[in-house]
Amino acid sequence: MKIIDAHAHLWLQQNTTVNGLPIQTLGNGRSLFMGEERQMLPPFMTDGRNTAEVFLSNMDYAQVSAAVITQEFIDGFQNDYLEEVREKYPDRFFVCGMCEFRKPGFLSEAKDLIDRRHFKGIKIPAQRLLLKEGRVMLNSPEMMEMFHYMERSGVILSIDLADGDTQVAEMKEIIQECPHLRIAIGHFGMVTTHGWQEQIKLARHENVRIESGGITWLFNDEFYPFRGAVKAIREAIGLVGIEKLMWGSDYPRTITAITYRMSYDFLLKTDELSLSEKEHLLYRNASTFYGFNNVKDLPYIKNMSE
Repeated sequence: MKIIDAHAHLWLQQNTTVNGLPIQTLGNGRSLFMGEERQMLPPFMTDGRNTAEVFLSNMDYAQVSAAVITQEFIDGFQNDYLEEVREKYPDRFFVCGMCEFRKPGFLSEAKDLIDRRHFKGIKIPAQRLLLKEGRVMLNSPEMMEMFHYMERSGVILSIDLADGDTQVAEMKEIIQECPHLRIAIGHFGMVTTHGWQEQIKLARHENVRIESGGITWLFNDEFYPFRGAVKAIREAIGLVGIEKLMWGSDYPRTITAITYRMSYDFLLKTDELSLSEKEHLLYRNASTFYGFNNVKDLPYIKNMSE
């Protein structure tokens, strides 16, 4: 079975500020994160560089053929690096650009990312838009103008929402106004928070999909084989159908706790999903939605322990 990861991250260095607090690469996989030291990467990534080459090594080992690279404010803006990644590995990565959505003026940034820099996806970490100085509304005039532009340009919106139904009404307006805008909602609707099903239900609209990036982090307390996560996926299938769901890992942060292979292995091994459902979740839906072509077949390489 071919596999596509619909939610992963790359960066050369973290050096940014979120809500007035610094986020900076340290060493041994650690970062200064909003006032405390956190293990951001596995400890063997000693230089703090979360590169495409290291990820490709993990992908090849885990037999993951391709990946969608999203962005987050906590990692800083990676547009320049992701342009290089796209040019170097066009068959392995679909990359999303990101604008400074926390202040006005992002529309011109988005147009530049689309027209001059040829990004086919734009990422909004919308959960970070509930600012102390005032909430940035997803249905503001500048946002809506950008979404219409993306719709006309055939550009995908990748978006992570705040907990529960906080931003669901805004998303409904976007979907109504831009019915042909393709939208991927991340973190499986923040599945462990109250009201997560309202985010999932947005995928009842034709061009909306849900991806599971971060689901192992959200169910980290129960750990492998993440039976709660499987149960939630089963519930989401009942709400919107398997054709609307895509697997994502949220690499690399999630592999500080588990291996990359483990981030999907629990889905392969469960008896709660049929073979057809697994194929749609792990490959077919993302392949169609993101337009991956020439998806690579990867051989299984035995471990020394086998």
